[in-house]
Amino acid sequence: MSPELISILVLVVVFVIATTRSVNMGALAFAAAFGVGGLVADLDADGIFAGFPGDLFVVLVGVTYLFAIARANGTTDWLVHAAVRLVRGRVALIPWVMFALTGALTAIGAVSPAAVAIVAPIALSFAARYGISPLLMGAMVVHGAQAGGFSPISIYGSIVNGIVEREKLPGNEVVLFLASFAANLVIAAVVFVVCGGMKLWAQGAVDETPAAGSRAAGAMGVPPARAKPRAWGRVGAAAPGTAQLRTHPAPAPPKLSPESTTLTPARTATLTSLLALVVAVLIFDLDAGLTAITLAVLLSTAWPEASRKAVGEIAWPTVLLICGVLTYVGVLDEMGTITWAGEGVGGIGIPLLAAVLLCYIGALVSAFASSVGIMGALIPLAVPFLERGEIGAVGMVAALAVSATVVDVSPFSTNGALVLAAAPDVDRERFFRQLMVYGGIVVAVVPAAAWLVMVVPGWG
Repeated sequence: MSPELISILVLVVVFVIATTRSVNMGALAFAAAFGVGGLVADLDADGIFAGFPGDLFVVLVGVTYLFAIARANGTTDWLVHAAVRLVRGRVALIPWVMFALTGALTAIGAVSPAAVAIVAPIALSFAARYGISPLLMGAMVVHGAQAGGFSPISIYGSIVNGIVEREKLPGNEVVLFLASFAANLVIAAVVFVVCGGMKLWAQGAVDETPAAGSRAAGAMGVPPARAKPRAWGRVGAAAPGTAQLRTHPAPAPPKLSPESTTLTPARTATLTSLLALVVAVLIFDLDAGLTAITLAVLLSTAWPEASRKAVGEIAWPTVLLICGVLTYVGVLDEMGTITWAGEGVGGIGIPLLAAVLLCYIGALVSAFASSVGIMGALIPLAVPFLERGEIGAVGMVAALAVSATVVDVSPFSTNGALVLAAAPDVDRERFFRQLMVYGGIVVAVVPAAAWLVMVVPGWG
């Protein structure tokens, strides 16, 4: 048995054990990376740790730390209240507002994880308060980021168009952008309907007028008790991986006290910090994780009372899970497993079959690794049969781009991990499974749909 095949089988075993024995998958993946990397690939510790996602570790810790402080001093409740007033109490519009916001951020040049890191904590705090499915809200944020991700001035768009130009393939920047936008918009609409969005429309508008309440919260502006979230059931029959409302109604959110809608010094400083994070990431291209940690430390120093428990609210189990799995994927990359699989598909003599398999490889690998890195590897692999003119290059590139990025809802990708880490008041084990199943559905369905719509007609 080849080392590459052994490494893939071990990954399957990790998934099975984590699912059936409730062991943290990240811890299992670290053990697997040690075993496979040392015994099969003959890698030393440096080679095994080469795939450790240090940048993602810092992003997850920094962003969840900053927003834990924002939750503790009531800033997220203030933002939720502002969002409800913006849409005149129509809660059903908020997921679409978040979709549009992340799409606009990536379209003007934000890296997709940076946009998700900024928007997801606010969006999921809103979902927790109003009993909206966290899967719905998280998916809307991630698909929004990918909808704008291939504009001609975006990071993804610039990279893919550069690869196409370097490989001397015909390209179309507008088609690439519109293909990604349309695919993510359609998926977001389906998720909205399946995960209870129509029930949100039926609820109508909510009344967020502040109610008279105690002002004992003090200068820190600690928020009143949140509404008890809706009880989210197990994966329902309507669509695997989607959370469904139980049949009994959930209590309505309580009236906000005046303290919850007042800008205290701590909240003003926190809002300024969040704005500074946006400016630092989008304009000055600073690292989102390092910037968030720095801002969180400054807030903790100024208001230690509200920040004391914030470090404990960092999503450490999620950090372990994501870092462990990505370290193992790094071992696969060091072993050449990913290249081995891609070259095997590229050598198939039937262009249409090779095209759909490349789309599936892009989706599957991208669910655990860098989307841009996968596109950079797969587009060159498609060059030999694209040069023969049997498949349109424009459609093939668009299908690969969509397949490799739409799966970022996976909890093992950077965007999915940020959504998982940002969700307050949820059963993280259950939410993780829902994201994993939903990501699996996307991996199974979208590449075939993209191939059918974009490759088979022969665009370009």
